Amino acid sequence: MSFVALKMLIGDRAKYLGIIMGLTFASLLITQQGAIFVGLMTRTYGFITDNGLPDLWVMDPKVQFIDDIKPLQDTELYRVRGVEGVEWAVPLYKGLIKARLADGTFQTCNVVGLDDATLIGGPPAMMAGQLADLRQSDAVIVDVVGASDKLAKPALAPGGKPIPLTIGDTLELNDHRAIVVGLAQVTRTFQSQPVIYTTYSRATIFAPRERKLLSFVLVKAKPGEDPTAVAERIRRATGLAAHTQDEFARLTVDYFMNNTGIPLNFGIAVSLGFIVGTAIAGQTFYNFTLDNLRHFGALKAMGASNGTLLGMILLQALVVGSIGYGLGVGAASLFGALLGNTELAFRLPWQLLALSAAAITCICLSSALISIRKVMQLEPAIVFKG
Repeated sequence: MSFVALKMLIGDRAKYLGIIMGLTFASLLITQQGAIFVGLMTRTYGFITDNGLPDLWVMDPKVQFIDDIKPLQDTELYRVRGVEGVEWAVPLYKGLIKARLADGTFQTCNVVGLDDATLIGGPPAMMAGQLADLRQSDAVIVDVVGASDKLAKPALAPGGKPIPLTIGDTLELNDHRAIVVGLAQVTRTFQSQPVIYTTYSRATIFAPRERKLLSFVLVKAKPGEDPTAVAERIRRATGLAAHTQDEFARLTVDYFMNNTGIPLNFGIAVSLGFIVGTAIAGQTFYNFTLDNLRHFGALKAMGASNGTLLGMILLQALVVGSIGYGLGVGAASLFGALLGNTELAFRLPWQLLALSAAAITCICLSSALISIRKVMQLEPAIVFKG
């Protein structure tokens, strides 16, 4: 009976392809839009995950997400270092500073100031130069994407390609000279601005003068100490907020989820894919069943039970659902692979694949249920009419 069900399905080539196209479109839209949404949310805390060495991030209690900088006094660093269970604590500056480029234009950059002694908090991977080169005079390290795009030097000829920054090139940050001593690979952030690393003391010179310039304190707990317990001691002793890496990342994601329209916009797109896929596949599958009622009636007249017919319809729904899901996910993955090195935020975890599979399963089941009801009410005598 399974062979008969598949032959019946494939025999109506137009409806067979129509059902698959509807399911493919639904799977593609759900997977693609979901992957872009996950990619955007991942970028919101990319700077946090790039700094994997510290256990805790200490900041002003009113900070809502990673780019919501509320500077602290430098003396807070020493208060944190005095808390029981802290192995080391280092300062970190993070701020937006305009860079003046060779052609006189300005580009806002994320400037990160690392502890002068340890350089903790540096980029995760160096593409050229060494992190220790930051100890040279006026030294900065630029992320490789920013160096080849927004911070690139003007083309030699009109209409030509910009020339990427290389080691030895100079920038001007807040009227101060900065010499590129390295290029780094960093996780792209939500703001997609160039990232420039330098030492903490030099970053405070580059930055506009303010009474407070300490953005965060990075803390490492002593071996054997629970970072969560150390964080609680820091809160009690200093009155500052202290979060583990995962907690700070979650705080950042929650801010964007609750205070921006991103979830709503992508939710509408995913819902649209689900609704359209259900409408196309459901209607086409139902019409396919109507066209084959005489065949189902003949099988019923020959002794096929309702359970057997139910299994045939579910098998047909499973086949078209599997093919449509595979084609849609494959197209979405290809889309992400082709545009992976661009500004597009695209991340496809297995959880999203499972969610997409569940959505396509729901579409197929709802389509099959509509058809099953018609077949269950079928009288075998229909085969002898007309």
